[in-house]
Amino acid sequence: MCRLSAITSSDYFSPMENILTLETMKEGHDGSGLGLTFKDLGGVFENYKAYPILSGIFSDKGLELLDDLMKLRGFEVKFTWVPKITPVPGIVARDHYMARVYDYPDSHKDKGRAEKEALLTETRISLRHAGEPDESMFVFSFYPDVLTLKEVGDPLELAEFFGLDTADISARVILAQGRQNTNYDIYLYACHPFFIQGYCTMTNGENTAFVPIREFLTGRGNPAYMGYNSDSEVFAHILHYVHHTLGYPLTYYKDVITPLGTEEISGRCDAEALRLIKRSLRPLCIDGPNCVIGFTPDGTTFMVQDAKKLRPGAVGGAPGKYALMSEECGVDSAVPRRDKSLDVFPMKYDMVIVPPGASEVRVWNQLLG
Repeated sequence: MCRLSAITSSDYFSPMENILTLETMKEGHDGSGLGLTFKDLGGVFENYKAYPILSGIFSDKGLELLDDLMKLRGFEVKFTWVPKITPVPGIVARDHYMARVYDYPDSHKDKGRAEKEALLTETRISLRHAGEPDESMFVFSFYPDVLTLKEVGDPLELAEFFGLDTADISARVILAQGRQNTNYDIYLYACHPFFIQGYCTMTNGENTAFVPIREFLTGRGNPAYMGYNSDSEVFAHILHYVHHTLGYPLTYYKDVITPLGTEEISGRCDAEALRLIKRSLRPLCIDGPNCVIGFTPDGTTFMVQDAKKLRPGAVGGAPGKYALMSEECGVDSAVPRRDKSLDVFPMKYDMVIVPPGASEVRVWNQLLG
């Protein structure tokens, strides 16, 4: 299993809070990898919210290639953040870890959101294809107000390696995963969280329905539905497809991945729509066990379980700060001063939703709709 740590807050906070929660849950991960995705950035990025941030790892050759390709596309560098690396035994440092803020090309500065997103996505995919054969470039995200860090190693040791305890970066939403290497060799593109056009997910579990889901998604004609070095990456793409492409309400994500039975659907006021969704999107039904945590472009954070409910999950906090964790001890670490009687342990019909600004916790029950 892996361990998941998501914190959403009305104030900026340090990624060390997520790292320390992973440390409290360490019996559930073996320290083989760490992924961090920041949204709604503070610190040195606070004044660059309107500009796309490219997050990745580069060799010397890859950095030169990046500069050439971005210049050719008309992107201009506005700011570069580089973590202050501290050597840690057992962690092999790569040449360049970097998050770089770019200005849009002149051709897109006055374009709408959809056109800008298409440009950023196409650019990220092109960079990935260019750097993947020789691993000279790993590009994890390219989007405004989002930053991603990934590396192989123990989360607490990687926090020291990246200098996160003194780093000048913070955010209002941070997702972190401590990986357990159970299914695949360690590969950075297989490390959670996964990000696509403002949508991000991470998963603890095993997606045995991976192949039919992948085939359905890759048949949608969207070039961003690619990669799939992890069977969990499809959860981010399903979220994007359901909420962004189809424009369905967020709660329908739960209805798509874990559809209700025939009699259960009859009890919903939107039963006719659910029947159509179940028939047309049946290939996106998951077969876990899985616990999925994610966020949407507006900063809404959520947790869902599949029908088997064999992976732990806990949500707790207080207005202004909530934690969505694999275990209750992770919530204790993130928000120790809270009313524990209000903690939520979502079951197979529940979707826990924390709106932007972390004002409250909502539990949406799939049977009631």
